[in-house]
Amino acid sequence: MTATFEVTVRVPAKVNLGLAVGGPRPDGYHDLATVFHAVSLYDDLTATLRDDDGVTVRVEGVQATLVPEDESNLAVRAVRLLAERMGIEAGVDLHIRKGIPVAGGMAGGSADAAAALVACDALWNLGLPRSEMLELAAELGSDVSFALLGGTAIGTGRGERLTPALARGDYHWVIALAEFGLSTPAVYGELDRLRARRVLPEPRVPDRLMKALRSGDPQALGDSLSNDLQPAACSLAPSLTDTLAVGRDYGALGGLVSGSGPTVFFLARDTEHALDLAVALTASGTARDVRRVHGPVPGARLADPHRSPDAASRRS
Repeated sequence: MTATFEVTVRVPAKVNLGLAVGGPRPDGYHDLATVFHAVSLYDDLTATLRDDDGVTVRVEGVQATLVPEDESNLAVRAVRLLAERMGIEAGVDLHIRKGIPVAGGMAGGSADAAAALVACDALWNLGLPRSEMLELAAELGSDVSFALLGGTAIGTGRGERLTPALARGDYHWVIALAEFGLSTPAVYGELDRLRARRVLPEPRVPDRLMKALRSGDPQALGDSLSNDLQPAACSLAPSLTDTLAVGRDYGALGGLVSGSGPTVFFLARDTEHALDLAVALTASGTARDVRRVHGPVPGARLADPHRSPDAASRRS
């Protein structure tokens, strides 16, 4: 059989249908209770074997200039972590084609890290159980695990402890992309400032959100969307309130800042309503770009699953 020297992985963006945030922990993180939902906005990552143990990354596409192309790139860190744990001496060249906004609250960097794990697992012929890959993902970041899993899932801890959600239905979303990014640490810092001296309950996913997902009722889901980070994101970027208002005015079933923002997403009744919302948001001038997507979709997957088991790899 011919060895495989290159694989491509497609990985989706995420939105948080519900995000409850606890107070700051001694380690600087916050306990979370969230509902992740993967949507059809993608990055594609191609990994190609090198003759040495080096790791390079090249990025093109949406906001590519904002993505580091050095060892700080989370996809590079994912490759290094996997190679270290598995005793792999082979290197790879990574090529990332961005479709997920950068610093937009949709976990684009985490998605690329998940894609790198899946790609190198295939390229190096490791055959890692998904449970082991999820453990590695959790070390890299709170959203990396979900980017592997996809679908709709409940996240707890820092978001890395996942349980697939009992959910029905396929939903139509309109994504409003901002002209700017927001730093996740800055948004959490603003949230802490806004809630200073408050006694905060343990974060939990609202019952009505889970009931809406079980029912598959878009109206109930739209009514139950929630994000504790939204006030902080809007405090740092007041223009987000204008974007949210446009969606409400044009009949969105619900609208929310995605994660730490500044991306805003809206739930539409159907494909026709999604088109109307997209046109209204584009005409309003409150968004850099507008996309229509659907969800849930699967997590990181090989673009071509028919690969040879003879993929070249070298263990130390």
